[in-house]
Amino acid sequence: MTVRDCKKILVIGQTLTYLQRLTDIFPMFDSDMRVQLFFTVAPHAAFGEGALRFLRRLRAPVIPWEVAVRHEFDLALAAGWEHIEQVRAPVVLLSHGAGQIKAQRVWHGRPGQERPPGMLSRDNLTRDGRVLPAAVALAHRDDLATLARNCPEGVPVATVVGDPVYDRLTVSLPHRDAYRAALGLRDGQRLVVLSSTWGQGASFTALDELLPRLLGELPRRRYRVAMLSHPNIWAGHGWWQVQSWLSGYRRRGIALVPPEADWRAYLAAADWVVGDHGSLTSYATVTPAPILLARYPHERVHHASPAAALARLAPALTTARPLEAQLRYAAEEYDRPAYAAVAARLTSEPGRFNQRARALVYGLLGIGRPAYPVPPRPVPAPAPLSRWTADRTGEAA
Repeated sequence: MTVRDCKKILVIGQTLTYLQRLTDIFPMFDSDMRVQLFFTVAPHAAFGEGALRFLRRLRAPVIPWEVAVRHEFDLALAAGWEHIEQVRAPVVLLSHGAGQIKAQRVWHGRPGQERPPGMLSRDNLTRDGRVLPAAVALAHRDDLATLARNCPEGVPVATVVGDPVYDRLTVSLPHRDAYRAALGLRDGQRLVVLSSTWGQGASFTALDELLPRLLGELPRRRYRVAMLSHPNIWAGHGWWQVQSWLSGYRRRGIALVPPEADWRAYLAAADWVVGDHGSLTSYATVTPAPILLARYPHERVHHASPAAALARLAPALTTARPLEAQLRYAAEEYDRPAYAAVAARLTSEPGRFNQRARALVYGLLGIGRPAYPVPPRPVPAPAPLSRWTADRTGEAA
C-alpha cells in the first residue's frame, strides 16, 4: 500500500461530518515525507452516503473497509467511535462538533443518572471493559470532568487539544468583506443564515413554517438567505430528495448550500444566524452575528454544553411577531461579551489546536514533529449564492 518506508496513518470516515472535521488535521502533515495517509470509509447504515464521494473529490487514496481492517497501521484518526474496535492501529478519537452537545440517545445508565454526551460515554468508549481509543482528543478542559463522571477509565488517555473550527473561524473573520463579495452580496444587502442540525427538534423539521416566512417577510432587495443543513440530513434523505423538497424555495432565491461546501465562510459573512441546537449555531457565537433560535429540544441537549448556554442567551423566534422586527430586536439586544462567553466554552486552548494536536499525534507515532509551525488557515472564499439557487438571474425580487 505504500512506496516509501514511512509511518502509515489510516483516516477513518464513517460519515461526511466526521471526514470534514478530520480535514482540519491534514495540514499538520504537509511536507512531511515520513508520514503517509490512507483513507477508508467504515460502514454506517444511516448516514454513510457522501463520505466516499467527498474523498474522491479530495483525490484521496481510498482503501475498502474490509481491506483496511486486515492491515496494520501506525496510527488511525477517527471523529466517530463506530467500528474503531476493528482497526489494527492505535486510534485517536476526535470530537466532530461544537462541544459535547447531544446527550446519548441509547443509554444503559440508572434512572436519574446523568445521560452523557455520546463521545464521553462508557458505552461508546469501551468494549468488554477495555478503552478502545489510544487517545481521546477533547476541546475543553471541562470535558475532562464530564468524562471522569461518565467513563473514568477513559481519563488517562484523554488530552485537551482545543477546537480547529473555532481557530479557523477566528482567523477567517478578518476576511468577512471578501467572503461577502464572493457570495455576491450588494452594498446594504444583509445575509441571513438558516442552520439546521439533524434529527427531531432540528430546524429542518419546521421548514414548512420557516422558509415561507423568510421569503415572504424579508424583501429580496435587502436580504439574502442561505440554508446550511447538516450532512446527515442529506445522507439520510438523499441528495435528490432534499433538493426536490426545497426546489420551489430555491427558485425564489434561497441558497441551498450543499454539505460538501465549507460552511464556515457563510458564518463569517452572516448578519444574522437563525438556528437550533446544532454545532453551527454554537459556532456562530465566535462571529459578530446576532442569533435567533428557531428550534431547541431541551431534552436532547447535554446540560453542560455550549448549546445549552446559548439557549439561555439567544432570543427565541416566534410566530407572534413579524420576522424582520425580530431580526432588528436580536441586533439591538445583542450583547457581544455574553456571546463571547459562550464561545469560550467551545475551547480552552484558543488558537492552539494545531500545535497541541500535532504534539499528540506525533508523540503516538514516536517521531519528532517537523521544525516549523502550522498556524490555522482562513477558510477559502465561498461560491456565489446564485450557484446554490435555481434563480440564476441575479435580479432583486
